[in-house]
Amino acid sequence: MQKTGILQDPERWRILSGSWLKIIAVVTMFIDHVAAFFWYDNPLFLQPLFTIGRPVTLYLLARIIGRLAFPLFAFLLVQGFIHTHSRKRYSLNLLIFAVISEIPWNLVHSGTWMHPKQNVFFTLLIGLLGLCAIERFKEDRMRLLASLAGLLLLSVLVNADYGCAGYSFILLLYAMRNNRILQAVIGSCILPGRWITGIAFIPINMYNGQRGFIKGAFAKYLFYAFYPLHLIVIYYFLYY
Repeated sequence: MQKTGILQDPERWRILSGSWLKIIAVVTMFIDHVAAFFWYDNPLFLQPLFTIGRPVTLYLLARIIGRLAFPLFAFLLVQGFIHTHSRKRYSLNLLIFAVISEIPWNLVHSGTWMHPKQNVFFTLLIGLLGLCAIERFKEDRMRLLASLAGLLLLSVLVNADYGCAGYSFILLLYAMRNNRILQAVIGSCILPGRWITGIAFIPINMYNGQRGFIKGAFAKYLFYAFYPLHLIVIYYFLYY
């Protein structure tokens, strides 16, 4: 009798479209930010629920869930790079929303117009530029290495969320795109909270290659806009 387990038939488990991955990424990010800004000093969310080497609280659980968001956004970026009709427009969209998000990002983190760290859109943009460099200079090793090293330095200088680790993670996802097991193993070693990153590869490996129900310009830009909008809402409740 032929076996039909997950290793023998992995396609049967690939049931998540890109749209569902976007929903999961947005929801986990929102949970993380709510916990980070509202729960960190609230005794209700700091009561131990159980112990696994250390006390596990609702606050800690929410932060663990939130660590799934960036790997999913990075994976979706790579898929967008592969399938987009215009990489220039894709880069421009990320730049525009990076700039738009910077003010609410600064306000929510410091209560002022300035903050030393930049929002995650800049990390995604630098990662996308790295992917473009790989495609453009794949026949010219010296220019490729120089470009990737320059972007790595830029990721450090910009000091965006996840920084050079996030940039490297995006490049790894692309380089290992045809080997999902190796992608998960190595990818889990790059970002902080390694075992949590490993959990993110469960929905990533359930991706079926389909766009899903989020279609059209309005839905696409609403997905982008959720990031600055939810930061504005958090800022309002924090300070007003």
